[in-house]
Amino acid sequence: MAPGEKIKAKIKKNLPVTGPQAPTIKELMRWYCLNTNTHGCRRIVVSRGRLRRLLWILFTLTAVALIFWQCALLILSFYTVSVSIKIHFQKLDFPAVTICNINPYKYSTVRPLLADLEQETKAALKTLYGFSEIESHRKRREAEPWSSAWEGTQPKFLNLIPLMAFSEGETSKATDFLTGQKRRVSGNIIHKASDVMHVQESKEVVGFQLCSNDTSSCAVYTFSSGVNAIQEWYKLHYMNIMAQVPLEKKINMSYSAEELLVTCFFDGVSCDARNFTLFHHPMYGNCYTFNNKENETIHSTSMGGSEYGLQVILYINEEEYNPFLVSSTGAKVIVHRQDEYPFIEDVGTEIETAMATSIGMHLTESFKLGEPYSQCTEDGSDVPIKNIYNAVYSLQICLHSCFQTKMVERCGCAQYSQPLPPAANYCNYQQHPNWMYCYYELHQAFVQEQLGCQSVCREACSFKEWTLTTSLAQWPSVVSEKWLLRILTWDQGQQIKTKLNKTDLAKLLIFYKDLNQRSIMESPANSVEMLLSNFGGQLGLWMSCSVVCVIEIIEVFFIDSLSIIARHQWQKAKRWWAHRQAPTCPEAPPSLQGQDNPVLDIDDDLPTFTSALCLPPAPGAQVPGTPPPRYNTLRLERAFSNQLTDTQVPAES
Repeated sequence: MAPGEKIKAKIKKNLPVTGPQAPTIKELMRWYCLNTNTHGCRRIVVSRGRLRRLLWILFTLTAVALIFWQCALLILSFYTVSVSIKIHFQKLDFPAVTICNINPYKYSTVRPLLADLEQETKAALKTLYGFSEIESHRKRREAEPWSSAWEGTQPKFLNLIPLMAFSEGETSKATDFLTGQKRRVSGNIIHKASDVMHVQESKEVVGFQLCSNDTSSCAVYTFSSGVNAIQEWYKLHYMNIMAQVPLEKKINMSYSAEELLVTCFFDGVSCDARNFTLFHHPMYGNCYTFNNKENETIHSTSMGGSEYGLQVILYINEEEYNPFLVSSTGAKVIVHRQDEYPFIEDVGTEIETAMATSIGMHLTESFKLGEPYSQCTEDGSDVPIKNIYNAVYSLQICLHSCFQTKMVERCGCAQYSQPLPPAANYCNYQQHPNWMYCYYELHQAFVQEQLGCQSVCREACSFKEWTLTTSLAQWPSVVSEKWLLRILTWDQGQQIKTKLNKTDLAKLLIFYKDLNQRSIMESPANSVEMLLSNFGGQLGLWMSCSVVCVIEIIEVFFIDSLSIIARHQWQKAKRWWAHRQAPTCPEAPPSLQGQDNPVLDIDDDLPTFTSALCLPPAPGAQVPGTPPPRYNTLRLERAFSNQLTDTQVPAES
């Protein structure tokens, strides 16, 4: 071997074994701990004493565990948002304003349709409490006998939904309004009082019974007050009757825009009924929307204050109120977007008569991030509920659409207060005699979140919200009442034939308190660059490590370790294969080993020179003799055949 190769081999032999060239995993780990830049690992190897070595192992494992924990928290909190609030001062678009009379239809026009229902309601009041609504101002009389109120008449509505009275402590028996006799009550008794507030139960509870189509299952709904029971019972029959009336006829029976709106001002400019769009609500009749999307232009305002908003005077006409359907007078108003459905029954604000109601607005616009940051939806296209409203998607629309769809699927008809789904009809007695039991059962399941609507429907990602501040003032004042009412009566002489009273009027003012638009925007709180930076901070804090160290760990603990394991497995497989492929040969007789030689079986001690002389000769063995020497090898030969003359020795004489 050349001298250079010898030096290289010696240096290579003295260098530590690296990477996959290490023979075992243990040698690889030792090499890593001695050469890595991460703190702690080297101290495990070079520390003297078991205690120090155990402490450094504990410290290193704790640091690694903290790194994994902190990095896991960073990953889990990656999809978080930061909320920023911006306030803009600019010219604002005025929202759509929908106004409805609390009384849906004029009582004089709808009374012929409700004559039988009204008669039975009065008889029920007279039977239970001893008076009808006409005699309510008189002293209360004793309740009449149960059967005297129905002489000569055959009630129809009480047969469909029997009214019952439960005495104190009795739940299995109730007194029937129709017969006046106690009868056994089957089915569940559901008390319609609040589950949160503990209402003291009265001595006598009033309710009604609803049964399924086959009358196999029934339920009795009781109320803490007889007023609520009578109104709910009346409302069910009222919806059934009005569901069979054509829409055009219902519009004619309700209030026109000229009747409802006495005066109108917007931004200091006069307006009239032509600036309002008709919107018919099943439970509130004709409603009118100002600044609707159907208008040519969307009105806006450049100033804040009541002088630059919407000012209207409404004619309520209390004389035309249905005494059993509504128990308060006034109107309802809701502020919403132009393309949004006005849920007047859910979030409407009531306006009191003989009062000036001022509503100041603050606009808040919210923008939320979609998936994976939240479960909101942009337009509702990814929600598996069909929108049955002719309006933009919202959470309320989704919930009501889901309930109406379930109503059609399970009950075979649609609930009257919501829009009709395609190819569906409103529920009525003729086609669906016991639809009310199905409706109440379904509504109870909806409230208890058993229909799955709350889990399917999602909030919209962007929406506008107007925060309302309401204040009241007496209107008109005592000193201005006479002249103001006379002028309003003269102005409305064509539409209103009677003299106006202040209890028939309500004044409404809706305006922006200021032009500060608040925008709430969500933005991602983390990015990939920030996540990598946080990872590096955790690695540097706990292990004084960098990305290169991480790559080194991956190389050693995964690539090199797997290479060593694979090499060992490959060598093991080669040995197994070679042993399997080797030819089988006959077994040779065992040869005598040293310990089996009988000649050596003399003593356990090692042989000495003296004991060796006493050993017997081997049987059949010949002692080799010493051969005679070869004498010719003793002859001296000259190295050179010819001797130089000057080196010759002179001959002796």
